[in-house]
Amino acid sequence: MLVRRLARPMLASWYVHDGLDAVRTPAPHVAVARPVADRVTSALGRAPLPDRTLAWAVRAHGAATILAGAGLALGRAPRSSAATLALLTLPLVVAQQPLTSRRTVDRERVTPFVHALGGLGAAVLTAVDLEGRPGVAWRVDKARRDRADRATHEE
Repeated sequence: MLVRRLARPMLASWYVHDGLDAVRTPAPHVAVARPVADRVTSALGRAPLPDRTLAWAVRAHGAATILAGAGLALGRAPRSSAATLALLTLPLVVAQQPLTSRRTVDRERVTPFVHALGGLGAAVLTAVDLEGRPGVAWRVDKARRDRADRATHEE
């Protein structure tokens, strides 16, 4: 359908742009990821990650986002690409969440949080889009009914 052929590259553009930004200039992304990374390493009883290691992780995440976004834009396994983008967006939603430990809202993080949350929702919708074809559950149910009908007619 024409709408899907136009909408998928438009959705992918946001991801590709964000991934390119993370690969080219990881420092702002490292600043956002630092609090979450520190909480995770602390919970695991490990020392905080050095900035260089966290920058490498941010770049790797950005590269994976670019690849999955390109797959979605080009229509190569669009559902798998969208599911990958949804999984890659989850850490961004967590890192950008605007609530602080004092139950106040960090106003500077509201807009990035809403953007990441919207991107997550769009990726999930794209991942479950069956393009008008029946889903696996329907196909399994239909196969069972057809087998039961054949067994009934054979008797």
